[in-house]
Amino acid sequence: MSVSSEIPDLPDAGTERPEAGVRPPAPAGRRTGLGALLVRLHFYAGVLVAPFLLVAAVTGLLYTFTPQLDAFVHDKELSVAHTGDRVMPPAGQVAAARAEHPTGTLVAVRPGGGEATTQVDFALPGLGEKAHTVYVDPYTDEVTGQLTTWYGSTPLTTWLDDLHRNLHLGTVGRYYSEFAASWLWILVLGGLVLWWRRHRGTRTARRLLLPDRAAKQGVRRTRSLHAVTGVWLAVGLLALSATGLTWSRFAGEHFSEALDALRSDTPGVSTTLSGSSAGATDGHDHDAGGKDPHETNDVDPAAIDGVLAAARAAGLDGPVEIAVPQDGATAWTVSQTRNLWPVGRDSLAVDASTDQVVDRVDFADWPLPSKLTRWGINVHMGTLFGLANQVLLAVLAVGLICVILWGYRMWWQRRPTRADRRAPFGAPPARGAWRGVPSAGLAVGVVAVVALGWALPLFGVPLAAFLVVDLATGVVRRRRVTRPSGGRP
Repeated sequence: MSVSSEIPDLPDAGTERPEAGVRPPAPAGRRTGLGALLVRLHFYAGVLVAPFLLVAAVTGLLYTFTPQLDAFVHDKELSVAHTGDRVMPPAGQVAAARAEHPTGTLVAVRPGGGEATTQVDFALPGLGEKAHTVYVDPYTDEVTGQLTTWYGSTPLTTWLDDLHRNLHLGTVGRYYSEFAASWLWILVLGGLVLWWRRHRGTRTARRLLLPDRAAKQGVRRTRSLHAVTGVWLAVGLLALSATGLTWSRFAGEHFSEALDALRSDTPGVSTTLSGSSAGATDGHDHDAGGKDPHETNDVDPAAIDGVLAAARAAGLDGPVEIAVPQDGATAWTVSQTRNLWPVGRDSLAVDASTDQVVDRVDFADWPLPSKLTRWGINVHMGTLFGLANQVLLAVLAVGLICVILWGYRMWWQRRPTRADRRAPFGAPPARGAWRGVPSAGLAVGVVAVVALGWALPLFGVPLAAFLVVDLATGVVRRRRVTRPSGGRP
């Protein structure tokens, strides 16, 4: 999505220069107004944003197949050598993990089954949000390995996730991915409009959806491949942009505030037991209960057997995560972790002293925006539909890479080649396109852009910066053109 598909509207490289102080008339056939403005926006946005999108596409492609990579690299930790007839009680598995790793505070357990091992998380000083995870064979209580994990993710998955999210640059690195996601939908929608306008009068499904087979080579063929591929990828790319923004730094905060205002944030079970001052948790916090997770708690790990049995009896099936409270006055939390469709995200709070369920929140009762967010995140991460989801993401990533490369190739193919006008790249769209937009449309557009700039700061701020630079460049060029020959500045 890097170059406009209305390239014929760009100025001809061989056009003679106008006389000083005289503005040349618009060439015949050149579009003015909204079309020209879209051409200019699509061109410059593509040229400047495409490198960030290219990085996001490549790193996202690498992340797509982390389940298969994990199964290969961390097979010893994640999978049992042989499945048995009966799974051992969780308390014995936790005891085996504690014997292997005597330090740290027990914070979470993900019981194994089938070919999966049990994962026991311990909080340690210096690990922050990460945990030291001990993997236990659920059929034999034998420890199979230990890793430093991030909310259950292996070091490999965490490394690839950080690469895609922030290029291992921390908070500053997150700007790149939010910048790319904020502009991706602008490029996609702008490209669709330009391709639709280009075929005005000759619009057919074949022309819009299939490459131009009559174009053998050159910019016409490249433009056809660029645009048609973008059309086929449009829905998927828009979905990636929207879901990626939901957990971005700035736009994500605005999204969360909007959910809170609509009372549509993700609900969590209450872990407060009668007579206690403990808070609530959603079952995924390594610092549950507001207490320092590196201190020794007074919770009996053996209570996990009764807690899990109570959750299973209450209908909580499939893979679950058990959050261990940090004091005896707080309920244990058992939450489903099924990301495959149909998603399982039901949660229970269990009083370990009585093995009674004291609170429950089912995924079916989540507000619709929270459900859509959960499904969108799972699609973005390639987990909602399993392998089919992964293949779809890979196709989108490869397709976006091709669209970007074809866009830059068009830019190069449009370069002037005359001996006296050679240039390394094609000429940009003409300035001043906004003057041809009707006043009412321009006013609505300004309001819409300001609103979008507030909601998506890494769209609004770069756009404002570009406009300032563009206006300043225009002023400088006009002064050069109108300056009398040999006169003072």
